[in-house]
Amino acid sequence: MKNTLFCAAVTLLFITSCTNIPPTEKAESFEVVSPMRADTAYTNEYVAEIIALQNVEVRTRQKGFIEIIHVDEGQRVSKGQLLFTMSSRVIQQELAKTRASCQSASAELKSSEIELANTRKLLDKNVIAETEYALANAKVESLKAKLEEAKSDEAQAALRLSFTEIRAPFDGVINRIPNKTGSLVEEGELLTTISDNKEVLAYFHLSEKEYLDYVTSDDKDKAKSADLLLANGEMFEHKGVIETSESEFDQTTGNIAFRVKFPNPDGILKHGSNGKIVIRKKVKDALLIPQKSTFEIQDKLFVYVLKGDSTIEQRSIESKLRLPHVFVVENGLASNERILYEGTESVTAGMKILPIHISELN
Repeated sequence: MKNTLFCAAVTLLFITSCTNIPPTEKAESFEVVSPMRADTAYTNEYVAEIIALQNVEVRTRQKGFIEIIHVDEGQRVSKGQLLFTMSSRVIQQELAKTRASCQSASAELKSSEIELANTRKLLDKNVIAETEYALANAKVESLKAKLEEAKSDEAQAALRLSFTEIRAPFDGVINRIPNKTGSLVEEGELLTTISDNKEVLAYFHLSEKEYLDYVTSDDKDKAKSADLLLANGEMFEHKGVIETSESEFDQTTGNIAFRVKFPNPDGILKHGSNGKIVIRKKVKDALLIPQKSTFEIQDKLFVYVLKGDSTIEQRSIESKLRLPHVFVVENGLASNERILYEGTESVTAGMKILPIHISELN
């Protein structure tokens, strides 16, 4: 009985002593990586509205019927080419009438000038009084004014007749023609529009910060050219040149418009279409870290930095740019330090790890 109690006591003592032995701490393995310095580049995309270099509305200068349409929708035309002929019979009759009036006034003037010359001879011989010569001279002056008025009426009628022939103001492409042959159109009514698409202008908008960063940059590599991403996802084959910006910011959006000119020799780009301006910018000697190495707390960016004793510390960093898969670090990290590559959600500050060095960015 005593032996049994002794054994039980020894067993209990052994179990109790085992539970008081502290467990052996084993550091968990995590991959760590060093930031990389390198020249890189990034692209920004901006929604753009595409405008033809010239795009004007062709309108009537007077009321009338469309007699002939000489062109078709989508047709390329040359400057001065006849596009529409309007009804002109009434105006032709007015022009003929004014020409007749002009000829009549001219004939009357010649007759009165002859009379004035004869009157002058009689006055020189003291046959007539000075007043008679003055009356003859006044008649000549009146007929001169009448002739000028007739010429003005003739020119006005000729101008109105010229309005019945509508011609292309420049080389371009005819757009939709809403009124057909025989239609009665009012003065100023739209006949069609014509676009010169040999070159196009693409307008896009920058925020005030982006604008200031661009115009104040003294970088020799500052973007002066741009690409155009089309609506079908393909890049336009010709590069554009950033030319100018507007003179003021839009108070509603806080943005300012920039203009890019693109050559369009094949006429692919049309007035009123849309796309995206793509601007590529170089960044020299950038400090790059993987995005998966970072985490955010209250809109601030953090990484875990490996210390000399293999513990990690939480550190806030400032990012200059966010590129695909990487951040460009501006402050808070040196290129000779090492950071946790991934698994930030599995560790805490001050934790000791077994670092596995990788060269993800190299």
